[in-house]
Amino acid sequence: MSSSCLVKEPKKRLVPIDDNMMNLLGNYLKEYGLDRPGMGHHPLFFNSRRAKLTNPGITYILQKYASLAHIAYPDLVPSTPTPHTLRHSRAMHLLQAGVNLVYIRDLLGHVSIQTTEIYARADSKLKREALENAFSDLGITEPDVKSWEKDPKLKAFLKSLA
Repeated sequence: MSSSCLVKEPKKRLVPIDDNMMNLLGNYLKEYGLDRPGMGHHPLFFNSRRAKLTNPGITYILQKYASLAHIAYPDLVPSTPTPHTLRHSRAMHLLQAGVNLVYIRDLLGHVSIQTTEIYARADSKLKREALENAFSDLGITEPDVKSWEKDPKLKAFLKSLA
């Protein structure tokens, strides 16, 4: 039995960078001499051999520091996160902050909004808040869960459905 691997084509993604991050990147470029003429071909982030940082390399660095952080904060930091864990967490935080799903789709580089909707379906906290907001929008402060039990017509109707 043979196996195959689906390789995605590299996509260009535009990532918004604030002024603070621009300053950090500028300092990084200076520190590693990447701001000098002729260094445009050199990778921005590289490994110990100054070669392009690979996905396994990123995973190694992430897990190295996450394991140290996990020792100090075991309930906060997972012991073996992956780069996809960071990607998923960022998408969920953007969704919880009220960012439109279309913008999250574009940031993640998804072709289809259906792929991004997985994040919306996964967030039970947002679902609960949406239901609570629906009640407050109707002027109901605390829903009376058992109010149907006090309505004999409704109970008779429900029994007739059986």
